[in-house]
Amino acid sequence: MSTSSSFPRTIVSYTLSTSLFIVFFLCSVFLFTKRTLEPSLSPFHADIPLPDPRPPSLHLPPIDPLPSKDLNGKPHDPDADTNQNQEEADSRRDDDPVAVNTDLKAVEESNGVDLTAKPDPELEDEGASRRKEESVEENNAESAAEKAVVEKLRGCDLYTGSWIKDDDEYPLYQPGSCPYVDEAFDCQRNGRRDSDYLHWRWKPDGCDLPRFNATDFLVKLRGKSLMLVGDSMNRNQFESMLCVLREGLSDKSKMYEVHGHNITKGRGYFVFKFEDYNCTVEFVRSHFLVREGVRANAQGNTNPTLSIDRIDKSNGRWKRANILVFNTGHWWVHGKTARGKNYYKEGDYIYPKFDATEAYRRALKTWAKWIDQNVNPQKQLVFYRGYSSAHFRGGEWDSGGSCNGEKEPVKKGSILDSYPLKMKIVEEAIKEMQVPVILLNVTKLTNFRKDGHPSIYGKINMDGKKVSSRKQDCSHWCLPGVPDVWNHLIYVSLLLQAHS
Repeated sequence: MSTSSSFPRTIVSYTLSTSLFIVFFLCSVFLFTKRTLEPSLSPFHADIPLPDPRPPSLHLPPIDPLPSKDLNGKPHDPDADTNQNQEEADSRRDDDPVAVNTDLKAVEESNGVDLTAKPDPELEDEGASRRKEESVEENNAESAAEKAVVEKLRGCDLYTGSWIKDDDEYPLYQPGSCPYVDEAFDCQRNGRRDSDYLHWRWKPDGCDLPRFNATDFLVKLRGKSLMLVGDSMNRNQFESMLCVLREGLSDKSKMYEVHGHNITKGRGYFVFKFEDYNCTVEFVRSHFLVREGVRANAQGNTNPTLSIDRIDKSNGRWKRANILVFNTGHWWVHGKTARGKNYYKEGDYIYPKFDATEAYRRALKTWAKWIDQNVNPQKQLVFYRGYSSAHFRGGEWDSGGSCNGEKEPVKKGSILDSYPLKMKIVEEAIKEMQVPVILLNVTKLTNFRKDGHPSIYGKINMDGKKVSSRKQDCSHWCLPGVPDVWNHLIYVSLLLQAHS
């Protein structure tokens, strides 16, 4: 009886022990299998978006995925990549006080700090303040260097000096490199073979002009419009301005005429946009700065007139510019203007005969009055570019005058001290104005440069074809050439203006 009753208990005990052993064995197998399979499942885990427990202010910028092979074609070691990324992140944090503060705050939060707390604004402000101070220090260094240059120029007469041969700095751009030089000024392309005239630098007696910096010039024009208003001499300078500024562009395709126009003599209005600097350089043709017109004569024909008491009709465009460069002069010595018969007009009255010099004086007063009434000196800057010397030998532009064969500047002679009455009239007009005007007084420095004119090289010379010497251009200037120096002087004037 006792033996039979103990047998069932033995079976139960054996069964229970066996079951526990099987359960323990299966659990062990399951845990072992899970740990073994986890690494192989990790690539798929990466595709599952997991919430970031950090508040938004602590999110770090994403790191770009690395390629499957390194630059030498070797397979990447994921652990090495992780270490490298960590080293780069640590390096960035060492250099960035804000990142250091962010890491410290993350550690605090992992130890139970409220994750919804915002970063310490004082620490953020400190980092921003340091970056701002570094930027200010860089700007101050540049400003200090520029100020040192400006101090050397103060009190220096920029327009009294001499021309120095300089093969290093000049020309400011290479002949044939600028697409904005029209045929009349492209002397090298038109067959001129000598090149010494390209390498002269203007040197004031009391100082040195700072080296021309096209990029800095564009920076000073950022968001502004520079407009040249005047006759073909100002178009000569306008084309030079386009060429010297173009040298400061890394992408020259971002400079263009906004209406798609090519530069020609027949067109009197151009607007060139410099995209990267959001600025424009413009030309407006105005031969006299006062209004040209016509009158009917007794035979029913029309004759030209010049209203010396009315501003030129293009003046509406002038108002839009931030920097204005005016000129007039050469057209006042042409036939009908010089003769003054039934030509000059005030109000409705046409003078039968009127002195050209007095007409010029009254025209300049009309221009000066318009400037005083329409220009805001707080927002606009006005230049008047002085008379540019011509160098005709044996006649004038229309009577056989020539300058062909001149290969170097004048070294001595009365022409160097020549200063036309028209320039004295300009000085008087500017002196009486309320709005300040900078006189770009290039007259005496151009007196030297008999070698800089197109002469017979104002038209393309095909090989083997004889160049006509009947009419020569001894008024305008080859490009590259003398007008580049005028624009260099505008650049220097802007430097001085910024520190005045």
